[in-house]
Amino acid sequence: PSPALGTYADGFGQLARVFAEHLASGQEIGAALALHQRGALVVDLWGGLADVTSRRRWTERARSNGFSATKGLAAMALHLLADRGRLAWDVPVATYWPGFARNGKEDLSVRTLIGHRGGLSHLDTELALSATIDPARRAEVLEALEVQRPAWRPGEDQGYHAITFGLYAKELFERVAGESMGRFLRRELLEPLGADFHLGTPAALDDDVATLYPPSAATRLVKTLATALLEPHGHVARAARDTLRKDSLSRRAFLNPHIDLPGGIAAYNGAAVRRGEMPWGNGTASARGLSRAYLPFASRGVHAGKRYLREESFAHAYRRDGWSERDRVLHKPLGWTCGFLKEELHVFSPVRESFGHAGMGGALGWCDPVNELTFGYVMNRMDFRVRSLRALALCHALYDSPAIRDASR
Repeated sequence: PSPALGTYADGFGQLARVFAEHLASGQEIGAALALHQRGALVVDLWGGLADVTSRRRWTERARSNGFSATKGLAAMALHLLADRGRLAWDVPVATYWPGFARNGKEDLSVRTLIGHRGGLSHLDTELALSATIDPARRAEVLEALEVQRPAWRPGEDQGYHAITFGLYAKELFERVAGESMGRFLRRELLEPLGADFHLGTPAALDDDVATLYPPSAATRLVKTLATALLEPHGHVARAARDTLRKDSLSRRAFLNPHIDLPGGIAAYNGAAVRRGEMPWGNGTASARGLSRAYLPFASRGVHAGKRYLREESFAHAYRRDGWSERDRVLHKPLGWTCGFLKEELHVFSPVRESFGHAGMGGALGWCDPVNELTFGYVMNRMDFRVRSLRALALCHALYDSPAIRDASR
């Protein structure tokens, strides 16, 4: 449907119409949506503008920063190491990283850390974003990670490790694998799948990167306050109140490392951020690439006759490893399994076995191994909410599609 471009298979018309309506109404500036079913691309849509100033169109090659959707790819990298017998979930992190065993972290397991239950949702040492992408400053970051004391007894509570997840995952991965996560993912998963995702985006792809348009601080404040007034006991209101407290976990989780590059969140439009490997938030992808990355995880570890990992290596992601009715950072019901997000049922999917990861602003990479679906959604008008209403509407339209609804009867 106009103004969207692309194709969709029979039975997915409602999903295509919802995507097109978001473009037509101005809810989107530019966006793309891809859906694979049993390995076949059945929805491939895009439209709008990749850049407002130049009026550059969003093409089928366009890509966008997925923010925390990147964490789903980091989880894949760790699962691939576990599948190869190089990483064990239930041993202390210090087994691979001896310096980690400081200040109450001696017995903290890999599963607990990667499942956001380690009490390491923030850093007490002040760090700059630029330090996390500068190899010359690795020692500074490493010391901050190693001296950090858990905010709660590891394993006994949960709080979203918004930035620290990627900092700890990166260091752990590199110590086990002996190479960067981005390079490993390209070779072992993304290039064989033909998945257009990059952790550390090369300059050759810069012309395809869409400009991000985050809400201004004033807009975010007004909309958050309005939502909080309408739903005073909702998670948006709880998170907003907590963020206003100077020493709250929510505030510290999101604001350190602080952005010391021009533009605030818009600094993520810059090449300096794009080139680094930040497994918590700077992977760029097309919608097709994000969807394709999940293909083996939706089909028991196999795609197009090639086995990427054994099903038993990630089947634990079908269930919740950890769950909190009120996550200490996001203040909503939430769970994870070894790095993969396990949302409440009917947020992204009514299927309990489904998993993936959402990103700040709305990006989403997700898979449903029961219906063998993979879902990739990227855009450049960022939402102020924890969960974008546009992403939710697309997910709900998907499961209301005759191609899915009738097949599950």
